[in-house]
Amino acid sequence: MKSRGNPMAAESASASAFLLLLAIFSISPSREASILHPDDFLSLQAIRKSLSDLPGSDFFSRWDFTGDPCSFPGVFCDGDRVVALALGDPRAGTPGLAGRIDPAIGRLSALAEFSLVPGRVIGRIPDTLSFCSSLRFLALSGNFLSGPIPSSIASLRLLRTIDLSFNLLSGEIPPPIFSLPALSNIVLCYNRLSGNIPSFPSFSQLLRLDVKHNNLSGELPALPFSIRYLAASRNQLSGRTDAVLPGLTNLDYLDLSMNRLTGPVPSGVFSLPLSSLLLQRNELVGAVAPVADVRIAEVDLSYNRLSGPVSPLLSAVGRLYLNNNRFTGEVPARFAERLEAAGMEVLYLQHNFLTGMEISPAANIPVTSSLCLQYNCMVPPVNTQCPLKAGPEKTRPADQCPAWRG
Repeated sequence: MKSRGNPMAAESASASAFLLLLAIFSISPSREASILHPDDFLSLQAIRKSLSDLPGSDFFSRWDFTGDPCSFPGVFCDGDRVVALALGDPRAGTPGLAGRIDPAIGRLSALAEFSLVPGRVIGRIPDTLSFCSSLRFLALSGNFLSGPIPSSIASLRLLRTIDLSFNLLSGEIPPPIFSLPALSNIVLCYNRLSGNIPSFPSFSQLLRLDVKHNNLSGELPALPFSIRYLAASRNQLSGRTDAVLPGLTNLDYLDLSMNRLTGPVPSGVFSLPLSSLLLQRNELVGAVAPVADVRIAEVDLSYNRLSGPVSPLLSAVGRLYLNNNRFTGEVPARFAERLEAAGMEVLYLQHNFLTGMEISPAANIPVTSSLCLQYNCMVPPVNTQCPLKAGPEKTRPADQCPAWRG
């Protein structure tokens, strides 16, 4: 009679495997390490059976269970327990693994770090990960994992980093996960997640939130003051930003492009210690009015509905994209000075309603700098190379330019 599904048979098999392991190490008197815990031994066996090397990878070639599992590539032990599991060859360009993550991963009760290199691992993230109560680092990016993010992950109270990016995950983000007390890095980009971005508790020490390229909607929640990196582009986020962004005084990277955000660009955002400010392709309106010279390396406000004059305080930006808006008036002379001094790499002002720029037709703009002024209410004072998306027209039709009509 078959013993499948019989708990006693399963226990017997576990005991047999443990005794076999004990026998193996008993004939190796020189071995000083502890014998691996039977739960961990059986878990590694199940994981090995559920995964395989893609062509060109030999990661599992040294997983020989007649030897010491703690010497396997990617397996790190402390005493008789597995504390870290890094599946796949981490070297750049090396093929990853195929298969599924076996639920037996949950038997590694001392596991603190679990990572999987990019490959073709499919299926769902096992709910049993919640049994790894010591888990601090979880990184499964670059595979074909699908289904929802298990809500049981919220029981991992020590979790600091979760990276599930570049998969096929769907459904809503379980709100309790964002309330984990130690969580500082959340990377869920390039999936199919929907619903709102969950709110954060007041005690959150979040440093990085990357949820770009999903189907998230609703307004931005109040974010922790500790956050330094925020990327939520290519979603369907709506609402205003002026109630959320100015208080994030530690923010050094901001990308909210390609959403449905409305309202003005908060003046305070230009004073943040940012390296990049990316708000292009939204529905932002009003004037752009920084209160001091903007020292951000890259500012992209293109493809919005911004209006008014171009502020001279933006001339210290390294790469400035203001194209495809409704800016009017003349471009201040400070921009020409910065371009000629090679202090500005990119100045895109095409497709606005600008009426002039204080720059000499003989201006010596370095080849390392790009200036585009076409399709405004002026004849471009200098002949420069524009991107193909700017189109062939040099100026706007006269009936679109009030000054010309006058």
